[in-house]
Amino acid sequence: MDHDSRHSVSVAGVIVDDRQRALLIQRRDNGHWEAPGGVLELEEDVVSGLRREVREETGLEIEPEVLTGVYKNMERGIVALVFRCRAVGGALTATDETRAAYGALVGGLGQGRVRPQSCRDGPGCRR
Repeated sequence: MDHDSRHSVSVAGVIVDDRQRALLIQRRDNGHWEAPGGVLELEEDVVSGLRREVREETGLEIEPEVLTGVYKNMERGIVALVFRCRAVGGALTATDETRAAYGALVGGLGQGRVRPQSCRDGPGCRR
């Protein structure tokens, strides 16, 4: 092979609450809205890395419930593992990596109806 076949592995946690809202964060570096997550460290197992990344970006402690998807970014050589999670502790907090957080209602996504609910100023959210 004359090309580099190494890959990075990233993880993301789609945190769904009891009101069927999925937490999305707005990244400080590029302004994109996405589920919290990031690249695994070399020595980390998948679940420990997922918990670390979500905690660093949101302040929340999570429990992964199910692997919902495996994706590959062909251009960048990144394999992404996406998990549905539930929060089990911590408090939603602004971080160095996160500009804002919103809960998008999961119900209605198939019809293209996403109603953002602000978590930045809502109950249980800290600045």
